[in-house]
Amino acid sequence: MPSTEKFSAVDEITEHFSSSSAAVVTEYRGLTVKQLSDLRRSLGRETTYAVVKNTLTKRAAADAGVPLDESLLTGPTAIAFVKGDAVEAAKGLRDFAKANPLLIIKGGVLDGKALSAGEIRQIADLESREVLLAKMAGALKALPSRAAGLFQAPLSQMARLAKALEDKKPADAAPAADGGDAAPAADVAPAADAPVAAVDADAAPEASAEPAE
Repeated sequence: MPSTEKFSAVDEITEHFSSSSAAVVTEYRGLTVKQLSDLRRSLGRETTYAVVKNTLTKRAAADAGVPLDESLLTGPTAIAFVKGDAVEAAKGLRDFAKANPLLIIKGGVLDGKALSAGEIRQIADLESREVLLAKMAGALKALPSRAAGLFQAPLSQMARLAKALEDKKPADAAPAADGGDAAPAADVAPAADAPVAAVDADAAPEASAEPAE
């Protein structure tokens, strides 16, 4: 390959690395042109599956500052450059490899972190971004009713506690006004504790009214 073509190829691969959130290195030895075309279609528009030269890819990864393990770049190499959902791309590669064992997933990088083949399979087992967003939307929809239940109990407890403290003031003041000794004060303490204990007892039914999850 002439030098100008090499420079151009390195620049193109460097651009792919720089603009992608993930890159998965594969070996495609034995796959037909039709199978490679089917794989590209299955990965969608946000993933570019490109056959690359190993020596040029090493240089491009270094230029892009990507921590790509050079030991992955052996044999016929093709890289899936992922600009969209990395989970979906990993699922697509995993499923294609199951149907076409000649495709070997060797490793890659995700958000600047080197990945092994095993870690890529773990990513493929995760739920997709769409599923996670749907679950989050459902949780947020239920949040107002949960929040109302959570705030209701503490506010009622505070109201009862304030009432208990208010009722305690005249009881504390009575012995001093009568000029009595300290003995009646011992009788006041249990009365002051009783409303506070009732607050804790009442809190349990209110909390249990919250739907179990």
